[in-house]
Amino acid sequence: MTQQAAPAAGTQPAPGGRRGKGPSGRRSPVLRLLARPEVGVLLGALAVLVFFLLTAPSVRQGSSMATVLYQSSTIGIMALPVALLMIGGEFDLSAGVAVITSALTASMLSYQLTLNVWTGVVVALVVSLAVGAFNGWMLVRTGLPSFLVTLGTFLILQGVNLAVTKLVTGNVATDDISDMDGFGRAKALFASSFDVGGVEVKITVVWWLVFAALATWVLLRTKYGNWIFAVGGDKDSARAVGVPVAFTKISLFMLVGFGAWFVGMHQLFSFNTVQSGEGVGNELIYIAAAVIGGCLLTGGYGSAVGPVFGAFMFGMVNQGIVYAGWNPDWFKAFLGVMLLGAVLINLWVHRTATRR
Repeated sequence: MTQQAAPAAGTQPAPGGRRGKGPSGRRSPVLRLLARPEVGVLLGALAVLVFFLLTAPSVRQGSSMATVLYQSSTIGIMALPVALLMIGGEFDLSAGVAVITSALTASMLSYQLTLNVWTGVVVALVVSLAVGAFNGWMLVRTGLPSFLVTLGTFLILQGVNLAVTKLVTGNVATDDISDMDGFGRAKALFASSFDVGGVEVKITVVWWLVFAALATWVLLRTKYGNWIFAVGGDKDSARAVGVPVAFTKISLFMLVGFGAWFVGMHQLFSFNTVQSGEGVGNELIYIAAAVIGGCLLTGGYGSAVGPVFGAFMFGMVNQGIVYAGWNPDWFKAFLGVMLLGAVLINLWVHRTATRR
């Protein structure tokens, strides 16, 4: 799942070859496997799954696993575009509150103007893409770090979400839209369930896997995927060989906006109303899932498959602690340990796989 720069024309390998290579000069299969960014998190996800299967017997039930997958999917759908953005060398601190901004826009516009809910859904998509485009444009235009740009957007959206909701509805939450035109079809797309062997599975699990497959195809089989790795590795070199750096950066932020819109619509049509103060802190979970999935904060390295396993680990831990009957207050501490461990393992794997 990685992209590696080709050696410059006319260069020769160093005498003696690379460590870890066989007599033919090719890297050993073990090192080539370790070079894949999703390998470490796959092993970690399997370890967490086995751990909770042994310590929490109720996890073995089909309904319990469906709940774990649902929790994982709501994280994983956002973790995918966040991971692509990180491979491109940037990250977005506004992703969590952007989800709520999208849901609030769709809900209040539809309810207050008595419109078909699909009108609100479309306008919310435009708003979400605009927020992403603004982040990308500010980054490219000013040269400021994405940390500062998206921190500013995070604070703006957090304040706007609360202030506008109170101004429009007189409350901190939106009104119930479940009886409005178009609600049923929108719910079927964003928040429905289906039966598999007597177990109810949320539609977000399907969307999560579809988006993961699409993101993997984009990274590995398209020119745009090459651009993502190139701008994340070295944007100046990428620009020198004709990669549209500005377009790539802005479009990646817009992909995060699309993810925020989709998850926001799921939340809206699942609960019929939205709390304006929610979403704060979720951006760190999305970033953590991508990092656990093998994406480097420095950019230029990662995959779309790794964050799928990273999100699954979050969902497994979140629900596994409940099923095991442990104090849920330890959840964040467990996640912190898991994040640090994953970063150290990914660093060791990357250095081992690329050692000369």
